[in-house]
Amino acid sequence: MKSEALSGGFSDFPIDAARSFRRIMQVMARPGLIEKLDGAAPPAPLSVASGTIALTLCDPETPVYLAGECDTASVRDWLRFHTGASFCGPDQAVFAFGDWQTLLPLKAYAVGTPEYPDRSATLVVELPKLENMGAELSGPGIQKTRALSLPEEAAFQRNQLLFPLGLDFIFTSDAKVAALPRTTKVEAT
Repeated sequence: MKSEALSGGFSDFPIDAARSFRRIMQVMARPGLIEKLDGAAPPAPLSVASGTIALTLCDPETPVYLAGECDTASVRDWLRFHTGASFCGPDQAVFAFGDWQTLLPLKAYAVGTPEYPDRSATLVVELPKLENMGAELSGPGIQKTRALSLPEEAAFQRNQLLFPLGLDFIFTSDAKVAALPRTTKVEAT
């Protein structure tokens, strides 16, 4: 393990983790809401927001899948040191990190079972930009509608049809974060 893996964690873990957890829950409860999420300084190509999510939600009992360029020795060492997370393939992942193209196909991830719909994966998708424009979102946590720049609409429409099963998505771009839980309806604009 290189010494770079030892840096970049939360400076005040209990306070930073609590603040980050609250923001993550806020964006999950209000799909399409964009918040700032920082506190971590992960190795590239993980963004500040993705690294902060990993520090907040991953632990030794959390199987993590790193897709594409995110699967590097420096990212693995950093996550292992700061969270103790184990690494796995997409079919066993609780959290998967990567860009949209490298996380595909979505059918590779667990969507839960009728008895345990919560045993599904959450994909942390790094996007080049995150804006409140594009696809129209509606459903729980959204008063009328909200717009969000998604990498595509059809995959999220198919995912919503699986409810109560399905995948949950957290989108990051630098220090920005937004979420799209499986309960959210997506309309193309």
